[in-house]
Amino acid sequence: MTNMFPGRPGVASKLDDCVIHGVGSGSELIIVEGDSAAAAVIRVRDTRMQAVLPMQGKPLNAARASRRKVLAHPFFGPLTVAIGAGIEADCEPQRARYGRVLVLTDPDADGIHCGFLVLLFLHRWLRPLLDAGRVEVVRPPWGEAVTAGELELAFSEPEFVTLATRARARGGVARRFRGLAALDAHLIRETCVDPATRRTERVSAADVALMIEVIAAVQPEE
Repeated sequence: MTNMFPGRPGVASKLDDCVIHGVGSGSELIIVEGDSAAAAVIRVRDTRMQAVLPMQGKPLNAARASRRKVLAHPFFGPLTVAIGAGIEADCEPQRARYGRVLVLTDPDADGIHCGFLVLLFLHRWLRPLLDAGRVEVVRPPWGEAVTAGELELAFSEPEFVTLATRARARGGVARRFRGLAALDAHLIRETCVDPATRRTERVSAADVALMIEVIAAVQPEE
């Protein structure tokens, strides 16, 4: 579903909004990687409190972009409006339309990169949300291993390799997941969407700053 934001002519978004809004309401904005992932999450989310917004392609590096370019971006512009807290020095977490912003990307290298670019945007332009503890990363399952009818989920590549090796040695099978859209609906609900059972990590401005330092340290010199 595409929504037009009032007061922002020409700014369109694929935001599928929830019913309730505001800090303290329990509402959440779930950011996913694309339309297929959005459709999968929308099928199992709580329509009352969980909104879903898909990225439109790989996000730009917002740390190096101008304010005008960020607000005109097909994903970051609508994301800023959807959150509703303002931007840069005008960002006030108490004005946010959602209690939490959740970053849920595919369990692969591209998903990790896209998730980092979203966090980089928040760090540069909506840092008070990070400071207020309103941003979390969801950890989707990386793969599964089945041995003698017993299912085990892995939530990282090393964990998957360990489970897969053990399962195959015992005559079992293992499968690496290829994106959220490939997961069964009940698995998406339990591991990615349901607040009672999903795995999330709160992200601070210091966490993102450390990510930036690590990436800068491993990048080859130009």
